[in-house]
Parts: sequence; structure tokens; C-alpha cells
Amino acid sequence: MHEESELVTGEAVVLDLRVAKLASRALAMALDVLVQFALLLGAFFVLTLTVPADDGSLALTLILVFLVLIMVGYPVLFETLSRGRSLGKLAVGLRVVRVDGGPIRFRHALVRGLAGFVIDFWALGVFGAVAVIVSLCSSDGRRVGDFLAGTLVVRERVPESAGHAAIAMPPGLESWAAHLDLTRLPDDLALASRQFLVRFGELRPEASHALGWRLAQQVGNALGTPVPPGVPPWAFLAAVLAERRNRDHARAFQAYTARVQAARGQVPAGPAFASAQPSPWSAPTAGPVADPDPPTPPSGTPAVPVENPFTPPS
Repeated sequence: MHEESELVTGEAVVLDLRVAKLASRALAMALDVLVQFALLLGAFFVLTLTVPADDGSLALTLILVFLVLIMVGYPVLFETLSRGRSLGKLAVGLRVVRVDGGPIRFRHALVRGLAGFVIDFWALGVFGAVAVIVSLCSSDGRRVGDFLAGTLVVRERVPESAGHAAIAMPPGLESWAAHLDLTRLPDDLALASRQFLVRFGELRPEASHALGWRLAQQVGNALGTPVPPGVPPWAFLAAVLAERRNRDHARAFQAYTARVQAARGQVPAGPAFASAQPSPWSAPTAGPVADPDPPTPPSGTPAVPVENPFTPPS
């Protein structure tokens, strides 16, 4: 199976997502089946205690109701509430997204759940044989439910340095980004922004401009802060993602330091890095100070105001 897939957004922009392999999807499915089997056992145990033994029709009806609710309702409920992740996918690091890279909704999860029960796995799927055959024949590993719902399963846990350089903090935005509340930034929106920055140099100028502003507005709405005046959308997105990565690294290093000190019997000396979370009464700064001699952006990129010190990513 192919590990990467090129997806076309509504602006005719080609993005690449790391498609989940059959082995990882099978592992996630096995974990979900174990959870569903445990739920079925619990439901049958409750029925044996509550339903009279001489009422076979009621028992059969309730068994069928619980079977449908667990086999169909479980994936639909979890994928809707977690925006594409069941417990098995969460454990393996997978996520269901739309074919344009966006998050799925209830209708997508419902179509996948019904198709999975009827066609892919259980009723007509010969215990998953149909899903395996269709996935092997598909270039991006999609099963029947994915084709009907217009979805795709991708790898969510991808090392940041795998194939692409880390996104750097644009100069002048460090203090502004330090006051952002990044806990409200959804993972799927951060993934879409990173894909945009990685492929920025390969996009047409009009497409990169349109998609960049759309992503910047979505990120700004999620964070509750607009794009600072004079800051292009790619610099705004890069600052948000770089600050998000730096805080993750700082928390990981702080936790590692605390474990080392605890193993040595030492009292933790305090956080290794100062927390960048904003106070309730603080607000982001107005933006960076313009460079009197801004660099010239490379050819083939959207026009940047003369007073703007930022260079689009290559």
C-alpha cells in the first residue's frame, strides 16, 4: 500500500497526507473489536439477569438491539465526538479525515459505521475479507465505507523531522506567540496548516494566497486572536506551529528532568522553561516591528507588502 496520498482541496491545492497502512488499520480494528466484544459480553450478562428466561422473543429483540448499537453505534459515536478517532485508532495513532483533508462529521461516521457493519466486516464482509480486498485494490487503502463516505484513514503521529525540515519561528513574532492560548487549536487544523507550509513552494501563487488566508482565519478564530497587522498568513501559521512545538518540547524536557531528579532523590528545582500560557488579563501584542530593509520574496510567491519583514517558506 502507498504511504502517502495527494489530496485536492476546494481551492485545487494538492496536499499530501500519510495514509495509514493496512497493518496499522488492522491493529486498530482488532483493538476496537476487543472493546466491542467486551461491551457485548456486558450487555448479554445484563440481559440474563433482567429478562425472564421464558420470554425468548423479548430476549432476541434486545440482543439484536444491543448488537446493532454496539457494532454500529460504537464507531459512529467515537469517530463523531473525537473527530475521526475510535479507541483503536487513538491507540495506534490514526485518524479518519475527509478526502480533502478536513475533519469528518456525523454523516461521514454514520456512513462508515453502517457500511462497515453491512459490507466491509460483518453481515456481508466475511469477517473483514471484503474490507481487506477493497483496501488492497485502492491506491490509498480505502475500504467500501470510505468510498461511500468520502473519507480516508491517515497516520496522525508522524515525526516532525520525517522528510521535512522543522518549521522555524518567524523573526519578530516570538513575544507575540508566547502569549497565545494554544490549547484551543484543534489537531486537524494544525495538521492542515503544517501541510500547507510544507507544500507552500509547490503551490500556485493565487492558490497559496487563498488557502493561506483561509487557514489563517480558521486558526485565528480557534485561538481567539486575529492575524496581526502586516503579518502574512504563512508567517502567522508558522509562528503558531513553532510555538506549539516549542511548548511541547519544553513540557517533555521538564517532565524528563523531574523524573531524573526524582530517581536521584532530589527535589525538583522548578520548571525548566517558563510557561508560555497567557494570563487572563493579558493580550497579544500588536505585531512585530517592520524591518526598514525587508528581504525580497522569491519569484512565484504572492506579493508581500514592502514594509513586511517576512519571507515566504521555500
